[in-house]
This record gives sequence, C-alpha cells and structure tokens, in this order.
Amino acid sequence: MIHHLIFGVILTMKNNITNFRLTPLINPKFISTAFAKYEQNGIKKDWEIVQAHDSVAILIYHRDKECFILVKQFRPAVYLNNNDGLTVELCAGIVDKELSLEQIAKEEIEEECGYNVPIESIDKISAFYTSVGFAGSKQMLYYVEVDESMRVSEGGGVDTELIEVVSLCTQKAEAFMYDESVAKTPGLMFAFMWWFKKYR
Repeated sequence: MIHHLIFGVILTMKNNITNFRLTPLINPKFISTAFAKYEQNGIKKDWEIVQAHDSVAILIYHRDKECFILVKQFRPAVYLNNNDGLTVELCAGIVDKELSLEQIAKEEIEEECGYNVPIESIDKISAFYTSVGFAGSKQMLYYVEVDESMRVSEGGGVDTELIEVVSLCTQKAEAFMYDESVAKTPGLMFAFMWWFKKYR
C-alpha cells in the first residue's frame, strides 16, 4: 500500500528500536575506514575517511496521481542524531553489481517501490559527491515517470529491508523540502528543485 505523506505527520511505519549500541566494525561488507596522510602546499596533513560504494538515486513521478513516489526507512546513523532514525528519501541503491547504472536503478525501482519501468525511460539528471567531509562517494541521479500499469508489487525492499513506500503530491513538495521535522536527504531536495524548474 502507498501511504500518502503529509509533511510533519508521523507515517504508518512501525519503528520500535531496542538495544541500539555501537560496537567495533569487524569485516565490513559495504565500507572501509582509512587514515589519509598527505601534503598540501608543503604542509603535512591527515584526515579520517570512509571508502564507500557509489550509488544511484531515482526521482519517481507518478503521472496519474501527480505525486512523487518516495521511500521511508530507518537509518542507524541518523538515529544517533535524532533518536528516531526514520528518513524520507529518493528510491536508491549502491553500485555493487556488474550492471549498467540504469539497470541498477531499474532494479531498485522495482524492489523498493514496486514498479517495473522500461530501462529506456530512465533519464539521467546529474551526478554529485556525497558526504564529502569523510566519504566522497559519487551518486548518479535519475528521473523516471510511472503509472499504475507498471505496478508489479507493493515494493518494500528485499530480504530483511523494511521500506515504506510513500507518495507526496507535487503541490506539497516545496513546503516539505523546508520542513525540518522530517529527516530527508540533500539529493531529494535537489531533485525536487530540478523538477520544479523543468516542469512547473
């Protein structure tokens, strides 16, 4: 089920977090940490960095409903800052397969949001670097339009992922961007601004 997102109002996802704790990172699957040493203009410097996968993110616009299809999920790193951890984001996924970026985007759209889209309908918006202070991984941003004829499932992710599919009507999207009560990503805000400039 797609739940309509009213900014500033808690959505339907159950978020009962217990026994949250931090432990040393052993045999990481998705990231590695490093201590960078270098010289800049003859001055010796160092910095702690995280090496992480690049990623794709997709702004999904539902033509029939005139809304954006977004995802809501729990992010442990955000939980450390706000004791809630639920974020509203674009559909996205890491680049960890030997596939084209568009194919990875297509798979994420189906797994997370339940739409099977033609790969040729996925258009690139731009690319940028995220978390530049400590990670600097690259994210490729795409745009796709869907309708109900493309729906093949309720979405929600795979395996143990717990992803809520939500919709946000375009009339409320601009106000939502500036609603600080809802944790969201810079990529989502940039994608909305791109859409408003192009289509409004």
